[in-house]
Amino acid sequence: MAARAIERLVLRSAVRVALVGLATVALATLLWRLRALVLLLLVALFVAVLLDPAVRALSRRGISRAGATVAVYVAGVVVAAALAYVFVHPIVGSATTFARELPSLVRQAEQGKGQVGRLATRLHLLRFVKTHAPKLESVISGLGRPALSVGRTVVSGVVSAVTIAVVSFFLLLEAPSIASTILSWMRPERAGLARRVADDMARQVTGFMLGNLATSVIAGIVVYVALQITGVPFAGVLAIWVGLVDFLPMIGGLLAGIPAVGVAFLHSVVAGAVTIVVFLVYQQIENHVLYPVIMSRTVRLNPLFILLAVLVGAEVGSVVGSAFGGLCGALLAVPGAGGAQVVARAITEDRRRRAPVGRMPAD
Repeated sequence: MAARAIERLVLRSAVRVALVGLATVALATLLWRLRALVLLLLVALFVAVLLDPAVRALSRRGISRAGATVAVYVAGVVVAAALAYVFVHPIVGSATTFARELPSLVRQAEQGKGQVGRLATRLHLLRFVKTHAPKLESVISGLGRPALSVGRTVVSGVVSAVTIAVVSFFLLLEAPSIASTILSWMRPERAGLARRVADDMARQVTGFMLGNLATSVIAGIVVYVALQITGVPFAGVLAIWVGLVDFLPMIGGLLAGIPAVGVAFLHSVVAGAVTIVVFLVYQQIENHVLYPVIMSRTVRLNPLFILLAVLVGAEVGSVVGSAFGGLCGALLAVPGAGGAQVVARAITEDRRRRAPVGRMPAD
């Protein structure tokens, strides 16, 4: 009888282990299939946590949760529209001027006059175009497929941005009811611990964004001063662009520097060379000094841990969602590491509190 009982126990344990393993594999497979959606949900949750302090501040002034959420989003739309105008207006103006002057530039190029004509004569561009006209036509006709791919990427990015905005809006709107429902499932002491952990994690996200804002402002100021000294046009617009893209840890500065360096080289070779040097030097200082130090003060993480978290987050994100996933992984790595630290600290403190008096918990 004892042997049969042991056999039944072993059989039940094996069945349970097999079922748990199958459920884990099925869940992992499902998450992998839905990885793009999961990534969007994580970004939407990050945005909701970031905007929640502003919504709470308005709610404390007597505004309803719905009204406060709408007000915060309207303010965000206004800021986004203002930034879009700042970027688009000089581009449209330059494009209009170029289109108006294009016939004159073409005539000058054909006659070898003016700056464009002298450049075309010096580089023998007209002869090259006439000689390789058939090849150029085939190359130009073949640009349709890459252009279509770029168009699909842009449309996909717009759809993703709208999805993140809508999901984060409803998360903000329903945050109190969602939190109260989840906490109602827990025992009172566990609910209090979960509430403290959630508040600490929200402070980590806020601290991360404040630190990121500080480095972005510094980057924008440095680039603005460099472009103003070298006389590059649109210095203010390029500086704002650098400050915005610099929000992406580690790689943001490099992406932001491409248009700034390009415009500087169009202005003059000296301005382009100076801008490249400024970007290279500043990026080394920001990535290895400013960013880790500022984040260690705002998020309270070790600078080495922050650097490793960003690298690992970018790599994992690129595996999950290609380039967009890599950017999201780098952006969410530091608040994620800060949240993990908060959870680990809360668990450790809870174990110490529950340990018998006069006895330390085992390491």
